[in-house]
Amino acid sequence: MMSAEPDAAVKAARSGGREPIALKRLLPPGEALSIPELIAQLGLSEAGAQSERPHLLLNMISTADGRATLGGRSGPLGNPADRALFHGLRSAVDAVMVGAGTVRAERYGRLIADPRVRSDRRERGLSEEPLACIVSGRLELAADIPLLATPEARVAIITNSEATLPDAAAQVEYVRAIRDGALDLPAAMTELRGRFSVRTLLCEGGPHLNAHLLADGLVDELFLALAPKLAGGDPASGEALRIVAGPPLPEPAELHLMSLLAEDSYLFARYCVRSSPPDRVARVTTSSSSLAR
Repeated sequence: MMSAEPDAAVKAARSGGREPIALKRLLPPGEALSIPELIAQLGLSEAGAQSERPHLLLNMISTADGRATLGGRSGPLGNPADRALFHGLRSAVDAVMVGAGTVRAERYGRLIADPRVRSDRRERGLSEEPLACIVSGRLELAADIPLLATPEARVAIITNSEATLPDAAAQVEYVRAIRDGALDLPAAMTELRGRFSVRTLLCEGGPHLNAHLLADGLVDELFLALAPKLAGGDPASGEALRIVAGPPLPEPAELHLMSLLAEDSYLFARYCVRSSPPDRVARVTTSSSSLAR
């Protein structure tokens, strides 16, 4: 899920600017929850503590007919509740991961813009902002992308390239995870855990990166917002983009519904991803042009 208004919904939900956003609980049933209450109940502070790789949450939005973007961006699909949840999840994790194509299309900026949220993170023993992890094979990232132009930003570039970015104001480090010349995502996840102490990792797409993560059995949870919209249509180049794109997965990822909430005809589902055992996961090559950009 993307938002063009960094932290705006979070600030509104926490301030007196308007009525706080309340999510109706459908499953399990119960009283309505504010976004901060929901984030607190997720228990993310305990996730990934005993694992050799981060606990990975995938956060996406889709229209009712399966479109992941409108006009090449996912922001137009959302509403204030979706944006508040988007930023609420960011506020609770150690790192946020995104593919290079999404960074360019969405013009990613500072991950936590609200100083009150940064202060809250410090009080909870987290860094002021999550580590920003960009997956890029070719390092085609301009230094004027807002995230890379932010001196306070901590960025880890996950790549199979030996190249480096042009001068960027952000604090940039590299995770060079390579196997047989291709990007080795499982090795990159292990390095994020050991080198950067990343216990919880929030992935915001895009759809091609999602496919690689699922194929490697690295996704633990899916947060899916279903927008009450029908977009229709396919581009001339092929099918419209869905939340998982590219070749079929070796086996369908089985999902277990853990909770379902609603607000203004939007549905917000939280799934546990039941991944295939590692020895049954056939790797989708990450040297494809969809990821190596």
